Amino acid sequence: MYNFGEKLKELRIEKGLTQKQLAEQINSAQSAIYYWESNKQEPTISALKKLCTFFNVSADYLLGLED
Repeated sequence: MYNFGEKLKELRIEKGLTQKQLAEQINSAQSAIYYWESNKQEPTISALKKLCTFFNVSADYLLGLED
């Protein structure tokens, strides 16, 4: 089972984006993407919403609650 960081990284790579490019798309810092992908921090609810909208996935999917 994937964790949040692994799912986020997988989605980012599928879109062919760097961490910096993703950060620019969701108006966040590249360091935040790094911390999320390495599971050192969790995103805020507003950041989670932006990620779900950008990748067109549900929060349940991104959080590993559904496949």
